[in-house]
Formats: sequence, structure tokens, C-alpha cells
Amino acid sequence: MAVLVLLLGFAARPQVPSLSDREAGDPGLLDRARPLLAADARERASVVVIDGDRTRVAHFGADGGTVYEIGSVTKGMTALLLADAVERGEVAEDTELGAILDLGDAPAASVTLAELASHRSGLPRLPTGLAESVGTAVAAYRGSDPYRADRAALVAQVAAAGTEGRGEVAYSNMGAAVLGQAVAEAAGTDYRTLLRERLLEPVGMDATTLPVTPDGLPEDASVGHGARGRTADPWTSHAYAPMGGVRSTPGDMELLARALLEGAAPGADAMEPRWDAGDGGEVGLGWWIDDHDGTAVTWHNGGTGGFSSMFALDREGGRAVVVLADSSLPVDDIGITLLLEDA
Repeated sequence: MAVLVLLLGFAARPQVPSLSDREAGDPGLLDRARPLLAADARERASVVVIDGDRTRVAHFGADGGTVYEIGSVTKGMTALLLADAVERGEVAEDTELGAILDLGDAPAASVTLAELASHRSGLPRLPTGLAESVGTAVAAYRGSDPYRADRAALVAQVAAAGTEGRGEVAYSNMGAAVLGQAVAEAAGTDYRTLLRERLLEPVGMDATTLPVTPDGLPEDASVGHGARGRTADPWTSHAYAPMGGVRSTPGDMELLARALLEGAAPGADAMEPRWDAGDGGEVGLGWWIDDHDGTAVTWHNGGTGGFSSMFALDREGGRAVVVLADSSLPVDDIGITLLLEDA
């Protein structure tokens, strides 16, 4: 019986994925990216490198139309929508959250949209209530989507939250989520419609979607892996979708990167550095800007239960790198390494 239990336990262990040997793209970039990506457990990955008019790609078990969860790169999109709404005169950067959403006399009511976008609102990273904390821990253990709140529940969580440390940069998923909901409310629509009509369609990102709930996923939705190789449930993030719910492709990410490099994307002004983010970096509206030996890199990364992403721009040099992978293990360093090699 003991041997049987051991055998069953061994059989039930998740199979740690390894990088697919099905490759496509630029031979030189494939050779450069392969050892960087193969160092951690992942099966599918895509790299897009833009240098002026030239684009090189490297796909492992994937192609330009493979769908990945891009996680918090969605926050950068939400910030573009804020900057675009400011340009349209629908809101101002100093519009207070309580002027759009019913927060009563909650501390968050006086927080501005710019403070939300730049993570200076003082709102916590995640809800701090006992039920929410337990739910997040259980979801992390199971590899399932921890963001289940609908819009009313999100607003209630924000109303119940404190804003200690307001004015200092402290990353907040809650803040980015309620920012997206507030910008959509000010525009008289829902966030998914706002994203599609004001960013995805103008840039031509026809393959990019925001499912919001599992019902919005296709039957063949891409599946990723947790850090230990276990298959992860899709994250759609419900009302928290503005902070991390987008699913996109390497082809569409190239379109967005080019539009941002050219300054043609709606709300591109969001990427301008405005506040000290600490450790020598700066933050704009939703975008981080770091100096790497004289090269200013504007970036956002992303991570869900089964995917990781890195979106990095050298705006002055006209270069960009996008890395997408089907594992929760981060790819930030890979993206920065590839961006700076020829800077």
C-alpha cells in the first residue's frame, strides 16, 4: 500500500513544462532568446523586438496569433484611457474619485485619478478584509482567479479601505481597478466597451479581448502554468479587469508598441515621467520609467496565475521589446536584457 501511495503521488505531480522545440521567427533572435526563456519552466513563449522600421520575432510553441494573458500590462492601457479622457475633457487628472463613484465620506473619496494611476493613492494593494484575504489565499493555493468582486463589491472594498501613505508610491491593484471603472463611468459606458472603442479599435488590435468573467472566454482559451508547473485557471478578474484582465497576442502587442513609439496611440502622454518612484525610477500615469546607463526605459510588466509579460520601450531610440510566456515566472529581466543589447 505504501508503494502504491507513493506511485500515485508521483503520477499526480504536475509535469514541469519545458520550452517547446517548435520554433518560428528570426534565427538570430531565436538563438538569443532560447537560453533566456529555457532557464525557467515554461512551454510557450513569444518575443517581439522592434528597432525603427524593423521587427523581429521569436516564437516557441506559438505564433503571432497565440493568445496570452498580459496581466498588469493592462494597467498601462487603463492609464492611456485616463489620459485620453483628460484630453476629451471628460475628467481632469485632479478629479476626485468621490465625484464619480458613490463613496460617501470614505478616505478614498478625495483621492484623485492621477493618484490612482501613479499608485500614490494610499489604497492597499488588495482588499484587507478577512473574507477577502482568506479568499485570496485559497485562490493562490488552488491556482485560481483571486479577483471575483463585481463592480458594487469593488466600490464597497474601496470605500472600506484606508489611504495610509497617500502621496507615496505603493503599488495598488485595487487602485488601478477602481480607476478603470471610474474613467468608464465618466464616459457613460462600461470598461470593456471603453477599452475596445477608444484604444483597441483605433490601434487595430482586433485579436485583443477583455473577457471580464469566465463566460467571456472561448472554449479553447489559452491555459498557462504556475511556478511549479501546475496548470492554472484563467484569470478574467471581473470588476478588477482594468488592472489585469486583458488577453492579447504578439501581433497586437507589436501594434500597440509601434503606436506608442510613434505617439499615435490614444493617451500616449500617460507615459511621460512625472513623479519620483523611488530607487532612482519615475512613474507617469500608469507607466514606470527607469534609467539604464543613460537609456530611459518606459515599461510595464504583468503576471497572472499562469502567464507573464514584459512590455518595454526605449522611446528615444525608437525600440521596443515585448515578451509573453505561459508561465507565472517573470520575464522582466529577459525583456530589459534584449532591449538594452543594441541600445
